[in-house]
Amino acid sequence: MVQHPRQEPPPDARERFRAFACGLQDRICAALEKIDGAGRFVEERWLRPEGGGGCSRVLRDGALLEQGGVNFSEVEGRHLPPSIVKQRPEAAGQQWFALGTSMVLHPRNPYVPTVHLNYRYFQAGPVWWFGGGADLTPYYPFLQDARHFHRTLQTACDGVDPRYFPVFKRWCDEYFYLRHRQETRGVGGVFFDYQDPGGVLYRGENSQGDAARCSGDIGPVQHDWEQLFQLAQACGHAFLPSYLPIVETRQTMKHGERERQFQLYRRGRYVEFNLVFDRGTIFGLQTQGRTESILMSLPPLVRWEYGYQPEANTWEALLYDEFLRPRDWHGDGALEACCRARGALG
Repeated sequence: MVQHPRQEPPPDARERFRAFACGLQDRICAALEKIDGAGRFVEERWLRPEGGGGCSRVLRDGALLEQGGVNFSEVEGRHLPPSIVKQRPEAAGQQWFALGTSMVLHPRNPYVPTVHLNYRYFQAGPVWWFGGGADLTPYYPFLQDARHFHRTLQTACDGVDPRYFPVFKRWCDEYFYLRHRQETRGVGGVFFDYQDPGGVLYRGENSQGDAARCSGDIGPVQHDWEQLFQLAQACGHAFLPSYLPIVETRQTMKHGERERQFQLYRRGRYVEFNLVFDRGTIFGLQTQGRTESILMSLPPLVRWEYGYQPEANTWEALLYDEFLRPRDWHGDGALEACCRARGALG
């Protein structure tokens, strides 16, 4: 067991994170309703028998969003789920609570990427940590979109500590990876978990991966509750400027049945990841959360096709060949030349 220095969170930690998470939910919903123009979020408040509850907001059949959900949850209990005890055995036997805002948006236009966000805070007795992240899943590849999304999140991380982004970007590439397909879910973003005063940035399962090596090269980062709360706030507030400019550029692009069918097929990858690998889904089901809210992340329509292979020299092929693996989105000249030649620079 790794021993972490004890540092008590502030007495109002729960209230402060609740205010941030609920405020983030409000801001995102208001901005999405405005840019959608037709859809409105329907709110459902729910209670969890063991303790806590939440507020789920879902927009369906909008002009921009075929379906999108933005959730807030605050749950608590006496028995930690196995997925948490495995990672943090020192929290076993403690009364616990967890708060967070999560979001998944499935746009109608295939040229607008699906996007995910989650920022959370967990406390079990004297043990506490922050986690979260955001990632982008395009169906059609545009290099400028990937660059803008990463650049905005990097700016948010760098404003707190420039050592964060190199690790959290690599961790995102590692986490949102479909091992059975040998491809990333999309173009990544940032991901972090179990961030506490111990200061070890990478707390994932692959000790030999790029994220672990990068974290090892950086070494421990001395950060406290306030700095980690600042990180969660900075990344959460970066979502709208990271995503809305992409929406504004892509939502008016004309598409046909070919693009729609490819979008529905690729949505199947989202389903596979969320039902097989996603820790948020596993945690929610293990703690007997509200099933409708947990599975809100799944797309409204999806299809599978046996043995699909994209046609050579198409945008669909470019997605497979160049975008579904970890990349240096800013410094790879060969990738930029390839995207320019294929009309996918942006």
